[in-house]
Amino acid sequence: KNIFLRCFFFFFYLPSADFLFKFLVIGNAGTGKSCLLHQFIEKRFKDESNHTIGVEFGSKIISVVNKTVKLQIWDTAGQERFRSVTRSYYRGAAGALLVYDITSRETYNALTTWLSDARMLASQNIVIILCGNKKDLDADREVTFLEASRFAQENELMFLETSALTGENVEEAFVQCARKILNKIESGELDPERMGSGIQYGDAALRQLRSPRRAQPQGSQDCGC
Repeated sequence: KNIFLRCFFFFFYLPSADFLFKFLVIGNAGTGKSCLLHQFIEKRFKDESNHTIGVEFGSKIISVVNKTVKLQIWDTAGQERFRSVTRSYYRGAAGALLVYDITSRETYNALTTWLSDARMLASQNIVIILCGNKKDLDADREVTFLEASRFAQENELMFLETSALTGENVEEAFVQCARKILNKIESGELDPERMGSGIQYGDAALRQLRSPRRAQPQGSQDCGC
C-alpha cells in the first residue's frame, strides 16, 4: 500500500481528536513489531509477516484520561541496512515502543543502542515503554521479567510484557505511553506548540483557529461620527 496515501487519509479523513501524537515502534528485526502494530489497529494477529522494508505507517484513535488522542505510528525496520532510512523518521516523535523478543537474548542486548538512537534523534523528552514481546512463548524465554524490569527502571522506561499473538497488553502499551505524554502536557513539561515535540492539537481545535472571523453585524461596526 502507498504509505503517502495512508498518511493523507490519516490527516484529512479521520474523526476529530483533542491531540495528535507521533509514535515509533523500534527494535531488532524479528521481535514482532509489525505484528504488535497490526494487533493494536486490527485487533487480530498478522499470520503472514515479512520483515519491514524501511517503514510502515498505521494510525488509531484512542480515549485516554477523558481525552481523544490520534496516534500516528511509524513501524521501523529492524535490519541494520535500513537504519539510515528509519532514523530519519525519529525526529519529532513524542512516544515509542521499544520492542525485544523475550525468547532472544540478542534482541535484548541491542536495546541500549535503540534507546540511545531514540533519545538522540527524536527528543530527550520522548516517552518510551519497553515491550518484551512473545509472552506467549514463555517456555522458550531467554530474558527474565526481573532482568528487563531492572533495565527499564535504570533507564527510566515503562515496562510491559506483550503478546502480539494473543493481544495481551498490546493496547495497554500504547495507552500507557499516551497517558504519560498527556500527564506531561498537563504538568507543562511538554508543549504541543513547540516545534518538534511530536504533539499537535487535534482537528477540532485547528479548525477553530483557522476559521475566518465571522463578519460583524452592521450595527456593531465602529461609528466614525
